[in-house]
Amino acid sequence: MTAAPTLEWVEQEQARSARWRSEAGSAPPRRVQLVDDTLTADAAFRLASEGAGLLWRGDFQNARQLLQALARRADRKPRQVARTLPDGAPPVGAAFHQHRMKQGQRARILGLLLLELEGDYTIALRRAPDLRLACSEAWGPATGERSVASLRELLGLVGAHEWRRKGVEIPALGPAPNNRIHAHYGVFSPVRGEYIDLVAQAPLPSTALAFDIGTGTGVLASLLARRGVERVVATDIDPRALACARDNIRRLGLESQVEVLAADLFPAGKAPLLVCNPPWVPGRPSSPIEHAVYDEGSRMLRGFLAGLPEHLTQTGEGWLLLSDLAEHLGLRSRDELLNWIDSAGLVILSCSQARPRHPKATDPDDPLHAARSREVTTLWRLALQR
Repeated sequence: MTAAPTLEWVEQEQARSARWRSEAGSAPPRRVQLVDDTLTADAAFRLASEGAGLLWRGDFQNARQLLQALARRADRKPRQVARTLPDGAPPVGAAFHQHRMKQGQRARILGLLLLELEGDYTIALRRAPDLRLACSEAWGPATGERSVASLRELLGLVGAHEWRRKGVEIPALGPAPNNRIHAHYGVFSPVRGEYIDLVAQAPLPSTALAFDIGTGTGVLASLLARRGVERVVATDIDPRALACARDNIRRLGLESQVEVLAADLFPAGKAPLLVCNPPWVPGRPSSPIEHAVYDEGSRMLRGFLAGLPEHLTQTGEGWLLLSDLAEHLGLRSRDELLNWIDSAGLVILSCSQARPRHPKATDPDDPLHAARSREVTTLWRLALQR
């Protein structure tokens, strides 16, 4: 096993070090400066822009206010990135690449405001909240090892803990209260309901067996079971997603119908129904949770289509859930998708579509509004060529 990275600094003329925690896998900053409530937001922004890690020794709530001030400055003074766009980026896609690069620069700056955690995940700062449960859910039980993480990431842990505690109501799963999906840290929450509704309304080719490929929270596997599919095999490659799906299946009382397996795409055997909701944008993820949004090189999409003939029964159906946002961003064409379907030996039985209902779809101030305003999510019902 590779040893966990460490952050090193000098404090009171003593060399110090602690485990470095970064969900995105970023390297610890080489330069660390101890800071407190006397640091101004302008000075903090300048230091962070230069790559310095700001190890906070002041009041916790003041650190939160400083993070908000850094965010305002990062939003007001974006880096000039258009000249460094990837070669050959299409005119429409250029807006997406520029947006992603601005996001990345913003995240790097905000991620340099750092907090030290004790070996039990407590934070020895004035007015610091108790984050031990949120940290344990994300990182596992405390081991007694001191660590350092960005305040931005720690606040993300708190948000994820609240999502997990409250859950998201999924009306297609039936009446409350037995219709909530609880997303674990690092697993994308099913807050976009249109693709779930498409699966709830599509005619089932069989109720004997279904495979849910890349199950995530387990929401689609649960929905298929609630619709009467006798056995559902749900797969995922991510340990957090597997634990999350199993937890949700247990909460919903569907353990006798749904089996959750670790697999890269397909389980063994064939089924009359295979469902897949791959990441919708063929970009490079910058953190584990972004794997639910970005599918570099359309790997999962192409793998699902190419593998369908081997795992689909002769009269079965493959259901592909896919937004066309990538097409409007110039990142993938409709012809490419149709060619992949045809090359896999598949035919299109029908397409059901739904408009997104999330706030960004109607926000004219969103940097990608031109594409989002035209986005449509489609359930492609596919079958083997005969």
